[in-house]
Amino acid sequence: MTFYKIFKVLCRFWFGTILRTKIIGTENIPKEGAFILAANHVSNWDPPFLGTFIAREVCYMGKEELFKNPIMAWICRALHVFPVKRGAADKTAIKTAIKILKDGKCFGIFPEGTRSKTGKLGKAESGVSLIAAMTKAPIIPAAIINTEKIFSKEKFLPRPAVVYGKPMKFSGSTKDKEAMANFAQEIMNEIAKLKASVN
Repeated sequence: MTFYKIFKVLCRFWFGTILRTKIIGTENIPKEGAFILAANHVSNWDPPFLGTFIAREVCYMGKEELFKNPIMAWICRALHVFPVKRGAADKTAIKTAIKILKDGKCFGIFPEGTRSKTGKLGKAESGVSLIAAMTKAPIIPAAIINTEKIFSKEKFLPRPAVVYGKPMKFSGSTKDKEAMANFAQEIMNEIAKLKASVN
């Protein structure tokens, strides 16, 4: 059993058994082939949480600072995380994401680009649209709920939820920046609807 699978078993026990996560829409996850899993980002728990309840393995971008420590770098790579430079267009990271999708795998991304400190949805970056346009991969929007409350003063062990939506497709061009920006926001709008369906 790989490190990824062992970690996933532990996550299922934590999120599923201990926190009793509410899971909706797993039937929308493709059983095979490339797809982009796009979700809101409210907590450091989100990357493992998002992929815990689906059969597919998920690859993510992670800030390059995580890879400065050799042990942490090994853990990240074992969990299919690759480095990205924040604050600028990282062509190497984008190429890696494209290769993951060309290989028929799942690429997970948080379109807001950073974690929301308020829990509210932020403005989407166009990166998700760019990758979708270059690979023609479908996007599965997903809403993450209550992970920011784990170990918080408000509620030590909250009941989180995750909702996986129906596939979305971007048919625009990489040259049309306005279309890419609009589609990225469409994804966030769909995530908002999924979030509201549970709250």
